[in-house]
Amino acid sequence: MRPPPWLNSGALGRDLALAGASLVGGLVLHALGWQPQIHPHADVPSALFLPPLLAMCVAVGLRRIAPRTSLATGTGALVVDTALGGSLGTILIYTQVLYDACVYGPPRLWRWLLRVTIGLSLIGAVVGVLVFGQWRGVAVGVPVVLVGLLPVLTGISVRQYRDQAAAERARAEQTARLVELDRWQAVSAERARMARELHDVVANHLSAVAIHATAVLSVSGLDRDQVSSALRVIRESSVQGLAEMRQMIELLREPGTSGGRTLAGEPEAVTARLAEADGLVERIQAAGLAVRVRTDGTPGPLPVGVDLAAYRIVQESLTNALKHGTGEAELTIAYRPAEVVVTVENPVRRGGAGLPGAGAGLIGMRERATLLAGRFTAGPRDGRWQVRAALPTGEVG
Repeated sequence: MRPPPWLNSGALGRDLALAGASLVGGLVLHALGWQPQIHPHADVPSALFLPPLLAMCVAVGLRRIAPRTSLATGTGALVVDTALGGSLGTILIYTQVLYDACVYGPPRLWRWLLRVTIGLSLIGAVVGVLVFGQWRGVAVGVPVVLVGLLPVLTGISVRQYRDQAAAERARAEQTARLVELDRWQAVSAERARMARELHDVVANHLSAVAIHATAVLSVSGLDRDQVSSALRVIRESSVQGLAEMRQMIELLREPGTSGGRTLAGEPEAVTARLAEADGLVERIQAAGLAVRVRTDGTPGPLPVGVDLAAYRIVQESLTNALKHGTGEAELTIAYRPAEVVVTVENPVRRGGAGLPGAGAGLIGMRERATLLAGRFTAGPRDGRWQVRAALPTGEVG
C-alpha cells in the first residue's frame, strides 16, 4: 500500500508526523518513570521534564524547513533536561535532531557539529580519566559518542550519499544534453553534406545542358547534325544527372525502402569513384571542352571518402572550366604513397564571360578536402586557372 501524499518524502506532513510520533514515544517513557537518569535533586517534579520533551519534538518538526532553528531549539531543550537529571526520551529524540541538522542543514553546519561532537567526546574521556583516576574513566565519553558523534557521522554519510546521487543525476542530464547537441550537429553536418552532393550532381550536369541549349538557341543556321549532337549531349547529361540523383536518394533511404537490392538483400550502394573519371572526361569533351588527361603513379584502391571527394573535385573543376574557361583543360591525377593529388588547369576566358554560378563550387571543394585533412588551392597561375587538391590516403610508403 502506498502512503498518503502528505506523508511523501519532503512533505511537511511527514515532519509533523515524525514529531508527533516522537512526542508519543517520549510520553510513554515518561509514564513508565524512566526519568531522571541522574538524580541531582531528589525533589524535582517529573512534570518539569515535559516542556523540554515538547520543545525537542518541535525541533523535530522544524528539521527540514529551519535546520539551524531546529538544532538550537533541540540543544536548548537538552541542556534544560540534562540540568534536571536527564530523561531517556528527550535524549533519544535529540539524536534525531542532530542527524537531521547534518542531512538538511548547510555544509558549514555539519562540519561544525562534527568538530564539536569529537571535541566533547575527547573532553568527556579525559575528564573521566582524571576524575576516576584510572583508564576506565574513558567510559564517561561513551554517552557523548553515542548521543552526539554517531548521529552526526550517520547524517554526514547520508548527506554525502544524497549529494553524490544529485551530482550523478546532474551529470546524466548534462550527458543527455550533450548527446542531443551531438545529434543536432550530426544532422546539420549531414544536411551540409547532402547540399554539397546535390550541388555536385545537379549543377554540373545542368551546366552542360544549359551551355548546349544556349548554343542551339543563340547560333543560327545550324545544320541537322550539329543540332542532333547538341541534343545528344543534353540528353546524356540529363540522363547521367538523373542516374546519380537516383543513386544518392537510394543511399539516403532506410534499408527497407530501397528498390535496388543485391543478392544478399541489402540496398545497392553505388558511389562515384576516381577510376570513373574517364567517363566524366568524355562527357565534358562532348559538351565542347577539350581535356588532356595525365596519370602519374600506379592507380590503386582508395578509401571511399577520398575516392568520392576526388571524383567530385574533378567533376566540379572541369565543369567550371567548361563554364568559365577556354581552350584545352589539363587534368593530372597523381597517385603517391600517402596521398592522391588531382590538378585541373585551363586558360581563363577573357572578359569574364560565361554562365553565372552560385559560388558554392570552390567552397564545396575546399570543404571536402578539409574534412579529409587534405590540402586545397584554387586560383590563377601563370595566366591559367589551377585547382589542386591533395587528399591523404592513410598509407605510408
